[in-house]
Amino acid sequence: MFRSASAQIFRQAVRYRSTDTNLILERSINRVQLLGRVGQDPVMRQVDGRNPVTIFSMATNEMWRSGDSETSTAGDISQKTTWHRISVFKPGLRDVAYQYVKKGSRILVDGKLDYGEYVDKNQVRRQATTIIADNIVFLSESVRDKL
Repeated sequence: MFRSASAQIFRQAVRYRSTDTNLILERSINRVQLLGRVGQDPVMRQVDGRNPVTIFSMATNEMWRSGDSETSTAGDISQKTTWHRISVFKPGLRDVAYQYVKKGSRILVDGKLDYGEYVDKNQVRRQATTIIADNIVFLSESVRDKL
């Protein structure tokens, strides 16, 4: 299994040369997987007549134990929570996310990382990092039973 997966990645990473313009086209990977809890109920927005988007926040936690060694049970446990903005553009997934994703739900999001800029209401230029969801797996029992 490992061989076939690594061979597939290698084939995707091979450079392709265009015969007309000497342009080199490379394949690349932009993949993100997040497992965590939803921080707010989703909202659906539509901007300037474009396709609607479902947006919600998600928290992931990182935990570690401070101490002399990793195998030691002594030491304080520390935790860091990171918040992520999730955007769902796919029509079917967008509607399912809007209907079934709820605050506190445990989900797995598979998607890609996107960086953008916007101008806020005070005319200040800001940067935003967003996860564009390609797939959502519902891990909370109450939501899985409804689907």
